[in-house]
Amino acid sequence: MSIDENTNEPGSSNQSEGAQPEHAGHTAEAIGASVDSAKNAAGNLLTTVLELKDSNPKVFYGGIGAVVLVLILIFSLGGGSNAKLAVHQAKAIVIGQTYVLKGANAYDPHSTIRLVSVPGSMAAYDDTEVDDREGGCKHIQEGTPVKVTQSQDAYGKKDVFVEVEMTAGDCQGKRGWALAINLQ
Repeated sequence: MSIDENTNEPGSSNQSEGAQPEHAGHTAEAIGASVDSAKNAAGNLLTTVLELKDSNPKVFYGGIGAVVLVLILIFSLGGGSNAKLAVHQAKAIVIGQTYVLKGANAYDPHSTIRLVSVPGSMAAYDDTEVDDREGGCKHIQEGTPVKVTQSQDAYGKKDVFVEVEMTAGDCQGKRGWALAINLQ
């Protein structure tokens, strides 16, 4: 008889398909006992609470109120963070000071800042033509150094528009109006 043929001996490593390990029955019994134990504990706790309601209702309802108060505090205080949203802080503009053009909402390093001849006319232009975007020093590359020559209040806020003079580049010496938030 070979080792493969003898599968019924105690030292064999192969088990038949329907066989269960010896400890399988003990595990099911232990789980059943744990479930019964948990049911008994819950029943005992419920009985104790109901007896407290009958014997001392002030303590019973005070306990319920305390639990509700703790839950309200947990949900109201622990619900969120106190992180503040980033808000653009307008700097005080100083006439004669040198700044750098930077778009407040631009992330493209090749973006430009629009300069106009009259303050407040930012939305009154149409630059759909290519020749309007090139030449005339109307669109200035971000990072260009400028000097503030004057400012104008608008919409109830101080120094909303600023007139700038380019101090470097192809448009050096030329002037135009920009929004103050575009200066850094």
